[in-house]
Parts: sequence; structure tokens; C-alpha cells
Amino acid sequence: RSTSSRFRPFPDQDKEYVGFATLPNQVHRKSVKKGFDFTLMVAGESGLGKSTLVNSLFLTDLYKDRKLLNAEERITQTVEITKHTVDIEEKGVKLKLTIVDTPGFGDAVNNTECWKSVADYIDQQFEQYFRDESGLNRKNIQDNRVHCCLYFISPFGHGLRPLDVEFMKALHEKVNIVPILAKADTLTPTEVKKKKFKIREEIQQYGIKIYQFPDCDSDEDEDFKQQDQELKDSIPFAVIGSNTVVEAKGKRVRGRLYPWGIVEVENSAHCDFVKLRNMLVRTHMQDLKDVTRETHYENYRAHCIQSMTRMVVKERNRNKLTRESGTDFPIPVIPSTTDTETEKLIREKDEEVQRRHSEHEPEHEHSHDEHSDRPLEPHSDLGLDPGPEPEAS
Repeated sequence: RSTSSRFRPFPDQDKEYVGFATLPNQVHRKSVKKGFDFTLMVAGESGLGKSTLVNSLFLTDLYKDRKLLNAEERITQTVEITKHTVDIEEKGVKLKLTIVDTPGFGDAVNNTECWKSVADYIDQQFEQYFRDESGLNRKNIQDNRVHCCLYFISPFGHGLRPLDVEFMKALHEKVNIVPILAKADTLTPTEVKKKKFKIREEIQQYGIKIYQFPDCDSDEDEDFKQQDQELKDSIPFAVIGSNTVVEAKGKRVRGRLYPWGIVEVENSAHCDFVKLRNMLVRTHMQDLKDVTRETHYENYRAHCIQSMTRMVVKERNRNKLTRESGTDFPIPVIPSTTDTETEKLIREKDEEVQRRHSEHEPEHEHSHDEHSDRPLEPHSDLGLDPGPEPEAS
């Protein structure tokens, strides 16, 4: 198609039509062509239905190659980080979904600081993105930052355990935490309400920052406002996962069959599975990514830049003191805890500049000495007469 026809106005457009109203369509077209990515972390002790819920959410089997450990192997098991990536396409929209699992979390007898490997993994993804962003090939950056963490809370107990509080307080500044009340089919509706209230109360009591749903705009319709309020009231989401299709009242549904009845996964009267799926996929996926980029990653990035700046200042002060003292004895410097490749490169560049500066100093001093030893001559070129010499008395 020619350039002239590409920008030719449509028949129903008047002469005052400029065309920037089509910008959203251009952004949509470009975004769909590029595709989307989303990284979801699931954390919680074994047996709470994490794998089943993830498969139910995205209608795929991400754990078909997983090896189940026996009781003896679980005793010595440590917390590991496993990634499962799958490409999903729906109505022409491509999504690269990455599920980060934490097998072994909370399964040991002593679970002290078992969350450290999870926090280290999140920091590693931030660090890798920071390096790529500071490099040359910024066009093809892979975003592997964790956008959301579903933390599964056991239904057996009275609210949050000490491990739950420790985990969420350690990670709430690094990732969007969405609490999940697992295996809701083991509780009665009254018990679910009581546990939800207790968990929300303890989250506020311990100062835990979970993911906050954005406030609705004033021009939003009432249905959306009501749906958003229902999501906020559903925290923590009481969910049931199942990949089994059963027959109920003449129709096939995903659920679990019990002697006293059938619990349906996608029935809002039975659990919050549909609300959780709508929040993750249909309404708040982009906001989760925005909060990760604008809040959690920016905090990490600012911390890295401040650390590098302090290190550069220390190195410059060290070099200055070395030159002024005229001694070769090294001056001790407190080592930096975040010695990354980027920081090493900055230090090497700074040392190179200092070395070049010291090489040019002798040349400058030698040139200055030559000019100082030369006798002063009359400024004949300026037409200045030095005048007659004084007569001897």
C-alpha cells in the first residue's frame, strides 16, 4: 500500500480531524504483535494444592514432568527454586507465562530463614534486569522479574503462623504478595469467614504490606466498582483447585466429588477461584506489572545506584589521600556488600582516569619550569619601548 493512501483520511472524517485519536489502536497493535510476559511465584508448604491451582488457573499442565519425593527424601530436602515456562495464546494474544515454584519451603523441622532463597531469587532477577537495562542491547530485554507471589496459608490453625508472618514481612518490599487460603473445601462457610477476618486482622497487626488494589476512577461504571469491592473483601482468596471434570445436574464441571455432594471450582458460591482468576488475568495483571516496575524495582535500582555512588566517592577519596600523603601504604576502605560487575567496571574506569591524570602532571610541570627559567624580553611586538637605560652616577 502506498504512503499517500496509508494516510488518506476516511470518508466519514471531517477536515479538522488530525488522527491522534487512533494512538490507542496503534499501541494495541504493537503490543499484541510483541506479546506479553508474566511471572507468577507460588509459595507455601507442600500439600496445600499449589500445583493444582496453577494448572486450574491457566488450563494447562505445568508439572507433568515433576518427580514426587518420598518421606525420606523430604527430610533432607532444602528450599529450591524451579521455573516452568509456557507460551499461551488466546484470540491472537500471546502470553509467555513463567511459574516460579518453591518446593521444600516450610517442610523442614527447623524452618528458620527458609525464605532467604526466595528473597535471593527475586533480587537476582532485579539485578539481571538492571544489568540488561544498563547495557547496549536494551531493545531485547527479557523481563524475568517476579510480578506476583501467591502465598498459600494453611487452613489448619488459627490464623497466621510465625513462618507466614516472617515470610511476608521479609518479602513485602520486594514483590506483590497475594495471600491465599488453601483447601477451602475443608472448611465450612462460617469457618472461612472467621479465618479470613482473623488473617486480615493479623496482617494489619504485624504491618504486612500485601498487594493493594488500585482505587476506581470516578468515571467507572457501577458494575466495575462493585466487582472491585468484592475483590478487596475477598482477601485472602479462599480457593479450591481441581483438574478433574465431574458431572453435576446434567452438565460437566471442574470440581471434586464427595459422598455428600460436589464442590465446583468455578462456582463463586463455593470458593473464590473465579475472583482470583479474574484479578490475576482479566483485571489486574497489568497493574501488578506496573507496581513491580514503578515501586519494587525502582527501590532496588535506587539502592544499587546509591551503593555504586558511595563506592566511587570512597575510591576517589582514597586516591586523593594517597597522592597527598606521598606514600604507597594502602589506606583501608570498607568493602562494599554489592560488588557487581557494573561496580567493578565503574571502578576500573575511575582508576584509568586517575592514571591518565597522573601521567600528564609531570609534562605540565616540565613545561612550566621551562617557561619560568626563560628571561623576560621586551614586548617589541606590541610596540612598547623599554626606554633608555639609566646613566651611571
